[in-house]
Amino acid sequence: MDERRGVVAGAIAYGIWGVFPFYFHALAPASAVEVLAHRILWALLVCVVLLSALRRWPAVAAVLRNRRQRGLLGVAAVVIAVNWGVYVQAVATGHVLEASLGYFINPVVTVLLGVVVLRERLRRLQWVAVGIGLVAVTIITLDLGRPPWIALLLAASFGTYGLMKNRLGQVAGADGRGVDAITSLSVETLVLGLPAAAAVVLLTARGDSTFTTEGALHTALLASTGVATVIPLVLFAVAASRVPLSTIGLLQYLTPVLQFGCALVLGERMAPSQWAGFALVWLALVLLSTDAVRGRRRSVPVAATT
Repeated sequence: MDERRGVVAGAIAYGIWGVFPFYFHALAPASAVEVLAHRILWALLVCVVLLSALRRWPAVAAVLRNRRQRGLLGVAAVVIAVNWGVYVQAVATGHVLEASLGYFINPVVTVLLGVVVLRERLRRLQWVAVGIGLVAVTIITLDLGRPPWIALLLAASFGTYGLMKNRLGQVAGADGRGVDAITSLSVETLVLGLPAAAAVVLLTARGDSTFTTEGALHTALLASTGVATVIPLVLFAVAASRVPLSTIGLLQYLTPVLQFGCALVLGERMAPSQWAGFALVWLALVLLSTDAVRGRRRSVPVAATT
């Protein structure tokens, strides 16, 4: 029953992330900088409420006293801000397809980061998947006449974010425990809070803020970015604690698939060569998923017979 609830929670989380293009598209004419700043500030407010309700302020204080945890979350905050900003800009400029490509190739980038940073050894299928992914990016680059910078930035920033969280999980606090999802996001938004507040003040002073000029619905949508940020994260934390990692790995593909569909609904179109590039990326993901499932089966001990 717990695993089933975890799968449902994970599917809802990835589903929410998958339909974000519609949500951010509705925030026009707010600029990417304004949306990012509001997302950080309102998410921080939601985290403050949750921390107070759950009495987790001591956990935040403990993280801030731990130099290693504080440093890792500081880097995580910067790269996730880059990720959020690039994604919002992609939606605003009609590049949702390229954004979905970024999350499709993210697993490939994560594998590469494991090799480069963590000195991990890849299995044969993983190497084949990485090679296919590189060929796909090359084809799309030739078609566009430039590298798919949005996709690459999204994949690199989210892959680095995952790497920081991986390292964070290996650093125990003074109580011997790791950092939970709410505490982690709270520290990250706290790090970003001052620059975000400065951005809102600057936009307002320049007359470029849309928070109070586009009607009540627009104001409510900008204010809801905090809840929209925190809810899927909490659901993901529920899933991660109840569902095998291999299942989480398969569920994550729901997000770029839905983003891909959103792009088509929003009127974006792809040339045949781009379809070929995406098809190769999907093939690489099939290989990575197959390898992950095989690895999990090998790691499950065989029950002793009597």
